[in-house]
Amino acid sequence: MLKIGVLGAGHLGKIHLKCIQQIPGYELVGFFDADQENATKVAHEFGIKSFASLDSLIEATEVVDIVTPTVSHFSCASQALKKKRHVFIEKPVVATPEEANALIDLAKEANVKVQVGHVERFNPAFLAAKSSINSPLFIEAHRLAQFNPRGTDVPVVLDLMVHDIDIILSVIKSPVKKVSASGVAIVSDTADITNARIEFENGAVANLTASRISLKNMRKVRLFQPDAYITVDFLDKKAEIVRLSTIEKEPDDPMAMVIDLGPGKGMKQLYFEKPDIEAVNAIKMELERFYEAITFNQTPAVTVEDGVKVLQLAYQILDEINKAASQLK
Repeated sequence: MLKIGVLGAGHLGKIHLKCIQQIPGYELVGFFDADQENATKVAHEFGIKSFASLDSLIEATEVVDIVTPTVSHFSCASQALKKKRHVFIEKPVVATPEEANALIDLAKEANVKVQVGHVERFNPAFLAAKSSINSPLFIEAHRLAQFNPRGTDVPVVLDLMVHDIDIILSVIKSPVKKVSASGVAIVSDTADITNARIEFENGAVANLTASRISLKNMRKVRLFQPDAYITVDFLDKKAEIVRLSTIEKEPDDPMAMVIDLGPGKGMKQLYFEKPDIEAVNAIKMELERFYEAITFNQTPAVTVEDGVKVLQLAYQILDEINKAASQLK
């Protein structure tokens, strides 16, 4: 069994603790949280050890799960990597591109496994639709949330949009060509609602909107490709695939949906699919995949390089937001 410890026992940290306790391959040795009052409560709630320091936790583990605020990710990860511990680190991977580059160097030097917690990769709706996603040319994503003070210490791009940035980078295998974006600060000191347009060298385009001041929650991605339209609802765990196939003549089925493309251009028929959604705990699954990566020497499901690419694109978006805002002054 792999000895694992958790750094950070806030809302998400407690979810990680619960999931780790359900994974047979891990031995949860305990956690460290800088808030002593919270640490005492969590230790009692989970019946596990609360370590007195970050260093003492690292010394007692083989794997370190970092679920602290983003600003401390690099400091925690660097200490764990210098001790050659495997590291799972929540999104966004670190706070700045400079820290990201340094983290890659530390991970290579340590020669251990590092996985980034982009949990939407393990959302059951995305898993069900993933095999049908093939070179999308246009993606539209909306990630809207009702206001919650937790997370407002960073721009909405780093708080919410990073999820969809990771998803689009995982399905569009092409370098980014151009980024344009705008955002508005409403209730915090940084942008609370943002729209970004990302153009790729292969011609694909992604249009992303993120808001943390909406009246309702929404987490949807729509993907358009030559042979299909795919929608993934990350919130309600649903997926739908509309396939387009060329046909030579009108089908016998009177209920069939057919598009006539005009004289000499033929016809296409629409086929609707709703893939079965397997109920899974996405956080538990990503932690299980990390165990497998360590145990069987596999590439982590979301590598540190993946996390860094997401962060770099997020900062490109932030730069464009700042440029757009400065032009309005």
